[in-house]
Amino acid sequence: MPLIIVNKGDGFPRIILNEPTSSSAEVLLYGGQVVSWKNERHEELLFMSSKAVLIPTWKPPKAIRGGIPVCFPQHSSSCLLLFGNLGSLEQHGFAKNRLWSVDSNPSPLAPTNNQTSVDLILKSTEEDLKTWPRSFELRLRVSLNDGKLTLIPRIRNTDSKAFSFTFALINYLYVSDIRDVA
Repeated sequence: MPLIIVNKGDGFPRIILNEPTSSSAEVLLYGGQVVSWKNERHEELLFMSSKAVLIPTWKPPKAIRGGIPVCFPQHSSSCLLLFGNLGSLEQHGFAKNRLWSVDSNPSPLAPTNNQTSVDLILKSTEEDLKTWPRSFELRLRVSLNDGKLTLIPRIRNTDSKAFSFTFALINYLYVSDIRDVA
């Protein structure tokens, strides 16, 4: 299916993925972040904070609260025991606060029947190199197939030496009543 890129007037271009079963997803180019995933009954499956309302006066580099943020090259300070500390980087890294591009030359991944997908890419910039002096390419494939949402991240070291990093996708799932969650 062809990509549908729209701007809802909030200043954030997004890609709309639709599939024959009527499920859909919205992916912002800002942060490479999935901000909506709806099933075939058009029920929203991702939580977005009321503080995440995207309005035209909102300016980067503030992170968007909810959906599925991409955390790279550092996860959170609360996870130091699991992920380690990469120094003075902002919490959850900077990928969530950068403008990504549609990847015109995506790495080959095996397609599945009836899959609708988009491939995004984030490359290190001069600004990034000031805070984290490593060159990289971060690719993210977001796919819908039979109502299932799949995210496949791939990180390529384009630097002349090895580097360490942490990576996470944080899923904010919508629940109708938090008291029913165990």
